[in-house]
Parts: sequence; C-alpha cells; structure tokens
Amino acid sequence: MDFLTIIQVLDGTIRLAIPLLLACLAGLFSERAGIFDIGLEGKMLMAAFFSAAVAYSSGNAWIGLLAGIAASMALSAIHGIASITFRGNQLISGVAINFLAAGLTVLIAQDWFSQGGRTPQLSGAARFNAIELPGALTRIRDIRDAGPFMQLYSELISGHSILVYLGFLTVPLTWWILFRTRFGLRLRAVGESPEAVDTAGVSVVGLRFAAVAICGILCGIAGAYLATAIQAGFTKDMTANRGYIALAALIFAKWRPWYALYACLLFGLFFAIDNRFQNIEFFGIGLPVQFMQSLPYILTVVILAGFVGRAIPPRAGGEPYVKER
Repeated sequence: MDFLTIIQVLDGTIRLAIPLLLACLAGLFSERAGIFDIGLEGKMLMAAFFSAAVAYSSGNAWIGLLAGIAASMALSAIHGIASITFRGNQLISGVAINFLAAGLTVLIAQDWFSQGGRTPQLSGAARFNAIELPGALTRIRDIRDAGPFMQLYSELISGHSILVYLGFLTVPLTWWILFRTRFGLRLRAVGESPEAVDTAGVSVVGLRFAAVAICGILCGIAGAYLATAIQAGFTKDMTANRGYIALAALIFAKWRPWYALYACLLFGLFFAIDNRFQNIEFFGIGLPVQFMQSLPYILTVVILAGFVGRAIPPRAGGEPYVKER
C-alpha cells in the first residue's frame, strides 16, 4: 500500500466521519441536558430527504440545507414536547421518531417524485460541491506524480465541501459553548442536578428545549450533508444506522467533544476501509464482501463491549423533571 492510497483512505475517513460527528455532537448537547435521544437516526433521515427534495426543486443546496434543518427541528420539537412537556419516556419517543421518519420519507418521496421513494439526482448548484484550496492539484495524474506534502494537501486537506470544514469547526465551538460559557455551565448542570438549577431561578424546561433545538440543527446539517454532498439525492434508509453509531461514538467519547471527534474518525475509518477494500484475502482465504460491509458494525459492538470502560452518563439523564411546589 503506497502513501497515496493511505491518503485516499484517510480522505474517505474524513468524508464519512462528518455525519457521524455532527450527529454525535447533537446527541452530546441533548444528553448533557438530561434528554436521551435515540431519534438521531430519524432526524438525520428526515433532514436528508427534505434537503434533497427542496434542493432539487429550488436548484439551491443552501435552501435545501435550511429545509433539512427545519425538518429535523420539527422532529426535535416533537421529542421535546413528548419528553419535557408531557414527561414521556424518552427512549420510546426516540424510537417512535425513527419509525416515523423511515416511513414518512418514502411515502412523501413517492407522492412527490414517483421514483420509488427516491428523489431525482442533484447536480450543479443543488449540491454542495468540493472546494479546491489555493495551490491544490485537481487531476489524479498530477497528484500521483506530486510529492508527499502536495498529495497530503491536495487529496486530504483540499477538495471537501464546505459542510466538512463546518463540521470540524463545530467541535471547538461545542467545547467552548459547554465549558466556557454561562449557557454551557447551566446546560451541564441541568443534566446533573436540575433541582439546583431550578432553585437558582433558571428555567430547566427552557434549557432542555434549547438543547433539543441545537440537537435538531446539528442533525439537520448531518442529514443534508448525506443527501447533498456525499450523495446526489435521497434514497430509502440512506442514513444506514449512522444515528445509532453516533450514539455509540458518544458513549465511547464519554460525552466529551474532542473525544467525540476521535471516536467518529475511528468509525469513519471503518467505513472507509469497507468502501475501499471490498475483496481482501486473509491467509490466502478471500473474505466475503458481506463481511467487509458488516465490519463497521461488528467493530462498533466490539469497541463498546471491550474498550469503553466505565462510561457514566449525566446523572439526571432520561429522567423527567417535576418541579416541586
């Protein structure tokens, strides 16, 4: 395996890690405030559909992105009302959102476009295209003949859509919000001791709804990235359980932003290996394609079972808050 092949695998790692990272940070905000959210998968899926559908109809990827965020936030509002206002079971609410999104996206897509639950292919301004940084090479022949530094710059750093760079910026921004602002301090306190926050005169309900709204925004960007950047349109169940893997990465990262980045890059590497190497021989025995396709999910279970250690969630996570009178 030459240096360029390694760079290309790492390039695929970055592209495939971004939706996991955005969904993971979405879950981090929600769960730090005490609201468990299994519905990340459904929010991403709904955002993917509406972003692709509106981007195709309008011819503008940015309008599609806003539509995806709006769709995801609508599901977040449902989850917030069920979990916070009516103090329902947060896990059941999240599962219901996943089922709702899985069925509703295909139903609306078939009624809207009549293409078997898909959207038409996106092109031109309806997609988020790659940004070529100054001095970067674009032709694969030139990149192959270039030196290691130029290969690294042209293949790994340059050539990503704006949502990739935005995704990486959300990591330090999340860290700063949670650990360097009054809002972040109160948000974390709500997840640990909502009674103390309420005693201080701060609205527990307001903070939790704010966390759920941020979760919706990030899931919306993640879904829009899948449909308008990685792929050129929406297909049925295109999130492929990434929402659940993002939850696994969140536990693996122990609810910390920078650790979430490392965890999502690791899971993105698993997907990149699956995409790049479909036919691998192990001690002369060819591994079936199905094994390589299931490898990311197998390694997810192995990592959670053997390498996470003791992961302690926020103390008040999953528990509805009832204000004492």
